Amino acid sequence: MNPVIPADRARPNADPAEIAKFSALAHRWWDPQGPQAPLHALNPARLAYVAARQPLRGARVLDLGCGGGLLSEALARAGASVLGIDLSPELIDIARLHLLERRQAGESLAVEYRVADVEALAEAMPGSFDAITCMEMLEHVPDPRRVLAASARLLKPGGRLFLSTLNRTPAAFALAIVGAEYLAGLLPRGTHDYRQFIRPAELAAGLREAGLEPEEVSGLRYDPLRRSARVGGAPSVNYLCVARKPE
Repeated sequence: MNPVIPADRARPNADPAEIAKFSALAHRWWDPQGPQAPLHALNPARLAYVAARQPLRGARVLDLGCGGGLLSEALARAGASVLGIDLSPELIDIARLHLLERRQAGESLAVEYRVADVEALAEAMPGSFDAITCMEMLEHVPDPRRVLAASARLLKPGGRLFLSTLNRTPAAFALAIVGAEYLAGLLPRGTHDYRQFIRPAELAAGLREAGLEPEEVSGLRYDPLRRSARVGGAPSVNYLCVARKPE
């Protein structure tokens, strides 16, 4: 995680190439056999991790980097009122379309989607959320610390930030890039840049710098053969982290 340079705060904390890369996958985001199949497998484990540490019924939750809305809808089914934001208009369109389909099928879900930047949202809505989820996004932004700082501003006192990302280890390079992208073809080639992976100690330092208290780090294991995921074990590849904003 690179230190924040104050002059850079005027620049969008996003890489247009990264946005375009994920926008190109929008049309198959909800296909459990498509390019986002690993996300479909990870989603139940991510939801269970959040729900075990944050009461969701009646909670106001921000799903940051929501993509096509997989986790946003799952959080709403658990009783939360969810705002999903992403910088990709194509992904927000898909998220809105899928939500409309669910509502037409008779499912009532309290979800709103916006094309929005988290730092701008923090200026407009400080202290608005009981919880924030930011899954598989930090390793795709130029300056993760700015995301953490904006998230801290958006949380209510006592609120929690839930993160998942990739550790910068040889195991993560072998499994998440060589294995998943080049050998097994589980992800499109070029999905990840190893240099952007974040060690847990670096993430904890960024959280504390933002005024948040790291509470827990847990490994997140994905089994490509069973297409399932579980929380536990060493955080050597994927991992989850939760931090709390002091009262």
